[in-house]
Amino acid sequence: MVSLLPRAPSLAFLAKSACSSQRPPVPSMLSSSTAASVAARMSMKELLESKHPTAWSEFEKGLIDENELTKKFFNDGRSFDLEGLKECMVRAYEYIDGVEDILCRLKKNNYEMHAFTNYPVWYQLIEDKLKLSKYLSWTFCSCKTGKRKPSLEFYLQAADQFNVDPASCIFIDDRMINIEAALSVGMVGLQFKSAEALQDLCALGVELSPFVCEGEAQVQ
Repeated sequence: MVSLLPRAPSLAFLAKSACSSQRPPVPSMLSSSTAASVAARMSMKELLESKHPTAWSEFEKGLIDENELTKKFFNDGRSFDLEGLKECMVRAYEYIDGVEDILCRLKKNNYEMHAFTNYPVWYQLIEDKLKLSKYLSWTFCSCKTGKRKPSLEFYLQAADQFNVDPASCIFIDDRMINIEAALSVGMVGLQFKSAEALQDLCALGVELSPFVCEGEAQVQ
């Protein structure tokens, strides 16, 4: 998600860490369900039929911790390889081609960027591998706020925290349901499909530095 803040110039890139069927947005990773299926060594069908309906969303909202997730993940209380799940997800974290360059170019133009994500405390695993804080702040994580997209309250909280009109905010996300929620509170929505699509930011008045940030745009 992107939010244009009243500074010169200022942009809050509320980036999503979710997944799609092929190349997800920033960063790319396995879905929690896919990774859990691998960690539990069971088919996706078996996983969906046996997992607890709300345990993962509760974990994302910070309502339960890892121990409780392990106990609740499956309806029948069976155990599974939690560390294996985390390792599986970490291995899949990567930047989509071209995205880190755009983040770097936005930073070069002094835009302020913030993560806006449905993710548990494991967001730190993303940070450890990709060093996203070089470009944005992990300001709006569901595990910190207790809210998840597409809850309208989550979006309004972001605008309220910066004391800006929602109309001054640009929300970037790969899922249309989340875009529609942003639009409903008055934000501008931009659906992420590829790094090329982010060039549409220019049409919204966002200036992208023409320079490729060599050296800086490398994961350490």
